Amino acid sequence: MNQLLFLLLPLAAAAGWFAAVHSLRRRVTRRQPVGFSSDYFRGLNYLLNEQPDKAIEVFVKMLEVDPDTVEMHLALGNLFRQRGEVDRAIRIHQNLVARNNLDSEQRSMALLELAQDYMRAGLLDRAESLFLELVELNEHPVAGLRHLLVIYQQEKDWERAITIARRLESATGEPMNAEIAQFYCELAESAWNHAQREEAGELADQALRTDPKGVRGSLIVGRIAAAEGRWREAIEALTGVESQDPDFLPETLPLLKQCYGHTGSRSELIAFLHHCLTSHGGISVMLSLADLLSQEHGDEEAAEFIIEQLRQRPSVRGLDRLIQLHLAHTEGAAQESLTILKDLTTKLLENEPVYRCRSCGFSGRSLHWQCPSCKQWNTVKPIHGVVGE
Repeated sequence: MNQLLFLLLPLAAAAGWFAAVHSLRRRVTRRQPVGFSSDYFRGLNYLLNEQPDKAIEVFVKMLEVDPDTVEMHLALGNLFRQRGEVDRAIRIHQNLVARNNLDSEQRSMALLELAQDYMRAGLLDRAESLFLELVELNEHPVAGLRHLLVIYQQEKDWERAITIARRLESATGEPMNAEIAQFYCELAESAWNHAQREEAGELADQALRTDPKGVRGSLIVGRIAAAEGRWREAIEALTGVESQDPDFLPETLPLLKQCYGHTGSRSELIAFLHHCLTSHGGISVMLSLADLLSQEHGDEEAAEFIIEQLRQRPSVRGLDRLIQLHLAHTEGAAQESLTILKDLTTKLLENEPVYRCRSCGFSGRSLHWQCPSCKQWNTVKPIHGVVGE
């Protein structure tokens, strides 16, 4: 309540000023004394008695819509929208739009505010139509395009999102290739889920043509090629992630092991993983190498390899795997101690986030190509550190 009163006091002052100005104009003509209207004092009385709703009604009635008071109406509508009172904001902005005495700039601003009201209220179809009208009239086109892009992403209308993103790119000069590639990937994922493999592959290829650095496109291409038994093509797509963004190498490893297993080129996989570990580090890569060493040379050599790596870079995940390897070869008190340690490392890891948004700090255990919090694309990445990569 106190916050609302604090926000309304400037409005009351402005309303009084407008009332005084209009009163002055009338009374100068009639040569009468200047004074504030009784409505102004009635509104102030409502404020002082903590009756803000009644005060608002009085001030709204005082603000007769003419070119001098349009900005006050827009400010009042903004105040309501920010406070979550969207219905009131809509009424004020609708009232403005309905007036015939506004110039084109004032009307377009009122339309923009009304469209944002509709958007805040979840009336996306109404908001969309107004933003489209503004864009076609070339009134606030950049703002209209940005809001349309948000709407089409919320509606998962990726084809329209692509069209609007390209128009926004042309209007602002800002590169949108990374976002557009993600929209193609969304279409590719949808096609894949509907068993349309050929279309999914074409869309993923389009994503890579749009953004050659787009990791997601390579992952989809690799998944489709593997599903169709084209192992070499899958390997080429998945190993290409290293040059696109090595932070996402862990996302490729399960499928990459499967593909190399079908080609019988385990030594090739080991060589690639050694290269990645030397060039970029990463606990997932190190553990994959340890698994291969265990399969070829036994747990002891794998354990020695992990110990060597842990000396260079401590890791809870690495320690957890080391304990697991030793557990299989111990018994008695030593095994009991290792079991306690294994339980500890497991608990340390089970609730730790794996990914974090570099824009807003959102974290979780699942990879999101669009951050669920700030809605930015390509900002969520694997976490590095003692309990991460």
